Amino acid sequence: MGGGLAAGVGAGLALSIERQLNQYGSERLPLGGGYAAAGDGWHASGSGLVRTIWHVPTTKPWVALTFDDGPGPKWTPRVLDALDRADAQATFFVVGKRLVQHAAVVRDRLQRHEVGNHTWSHCELGKLDAEKAFDQLDRCHNAIKQVLGRDATLMRPPWGHLGGAALVAADRMGYDVTMWSYVMPEQNPDGLVDDVCANAKPGSILLAHDVGRDSRLAVVDRLDRIVAGLRAAGLELVTVSQLMAARSADASAVEARA
Repeated sequence: MGGGLAAGVGAGLALSIERQLNQYGSERLPLGGGYAAAGDGWHASGSGLVRTIWHVPTTKPWVALTFDDGPGPKWTPRVLDALDRADAQATFFVVGKRLVQHAAVVRDRLQRHEVGNHTWSHCELGKLDAEKAFDQLDRCHNAIKQVLGRDATLMRPPWGHLGGAALVAADRMGYDVTMWSYVMPEQNPDGLVDDVCANAKPGSILLAHDVGRDSRLAVVDRLDRIVAGLRAAGLELVTVSQLMAARSADASAVEARA
């Protein structure tokens, strides 16, 4: 099923690009949601290279637990309570305006965790031009700096929708784009813990939420058991940046042996 889906996505992307080539020609494609044109002025302020991470190949038995869409006054404190009880770390991809709105709830409690950029208003980045995409990321970045006193280095697009313009904006801000390799099965609460523990592997990036529809409470309610189950399987929870650093360490060790 996964191979068929990947093939379908690849075919769809190829068809989309072909249509744009037919419409605009090969010299300049529109800098919009679907495609970033080479040579556009927005590129000059970036490196021209954006890392996008789904999974981190590593020999270390580490996984990264991530939470999207918060913070919120009801669920986020419960998530933080569970992580504190387990002495575990996570990465929170925050919505800027929610962070500002609920700053008093999480300001001190997020200090031991990693915080990434999930846009200012949880918008559809894939439909924005470069200027508007940059504004969304920049406003959220500034909110994180204002509330938590640090600079984010990771961003995650809402719903995982990422167009060329958003990549240009991420490059301009020096972000690594963090996706995920596993989504918590919130619609299957009875089998959720077993499913997470069976599918998590070293280098996995796990996606959950700390704001949203009621079904998402399935993860919040079972977070103690999820963490315990992952540890029983020999896995430890780290931040996304720690996971990425583990890959760099593995690569350096391989080079040293070569």
